[in-house]
Amino acid sequence: MKSALWLAVAGLLVNSTVWGLSWIPFRSLSGSGIHPLWATGIIYAVAAVALAAARPAALRECLQGTGLLWLALASGLTNALFNSAVAIGDVVRVVLLFYLMPIWAVLLARWLLGEPFTGRAFARIATGFAGAMLVLYEPGMGLPLPRSLADWMAIAGGAAFALNNVVLRKLSTNGEAARTLSMLCGAVVLPVAAASILSAGGAIGWPAFGAGGALATLALWSALFLIANLGLQYGAARLPANVTAVIMLTEVLVAAGSSWLAGAAELRVPDLVGGALILAAPWVFADRTAHRSDTAGPVASGPRDA
Repeated sequence: MKSALWLAVAGLLVNSTVWGLSWIPFRSLSGSGIHPLWATGIIYAVAAVALAAARPAALRECLQGTGLLWLALASGLTNALFNSAVAIGDVVRVVLLFYLMPIWAVLLARWLLGEPFTGRAFARIATGFAGAMLVLYEPGMGLPLPRSLADWMAIAGGAAFALNNVVLRKLSTNGEAARTLSMLCGAVVLPVAAASILSAGGAIGWPAFGAGGALATLALWSALFLIANLGLQYGAARLPANVTAVIMLTEVLVAAGSSWLAGAAELRVPDLVGGALILAAPWVFADRTAHRSDTAGPVASGPRDA
């Protein structure tokens, strides 16, 4: 393998590792008085300002394209929901439920792009939902349904993630920098708007920047998320989509391992079996005609990675 390909793989691994560990700063900041919604907005604001300064033409394109507003909305929803979920819920459970995303992509691609609903697509949905039922199952609790706020946010975040990628496909003629900036801005505006409303109503606190080294944590993870995004952009542009998506599943392993070691998650046998079904569904039943921008299977990038 040429050095450029090794660098591409390394970039994706850096991206996946940063996101697999992202539950750490969001929980830390939450404990320091900065709600995950505030933390999300602040962290992405740094990246958005940096990109807008480097590529001012992208900002002008974002302001002119109405389709990019839908992309920003999907990105903002994904980040607000996922980052809040990992801060308050079982990390492994949240990540596995979030990775139902390819299942929602099948349905959204049919609705918004008119893609055919094949037997393989049905098999992906059935396998993914079977895995979700195992993850959600708890003895003595009756029908396995989402029971916590974190569960619902993880599932909704995965659906928003799928919407983001379907919209990305519809907006393939827009510039890459404009799409990226749109996703970054959405990850700032929507979480900050929601946080402002909730803080004004007393549901959550206003950010306490002086507590527990919060500013240092925000600065560090703003830099790490920016590096992770650069790694994704480099790797995804140089590797096939299926290879990219397989490498990005490292996020699940990093999140599961780190949270289990830290005592922030419980690894049950149903979680392991259900998670395997969720992650395997897009691959075992992949469309034979899938290509790089196929949204019915795993995708190379998403709103969290802008």
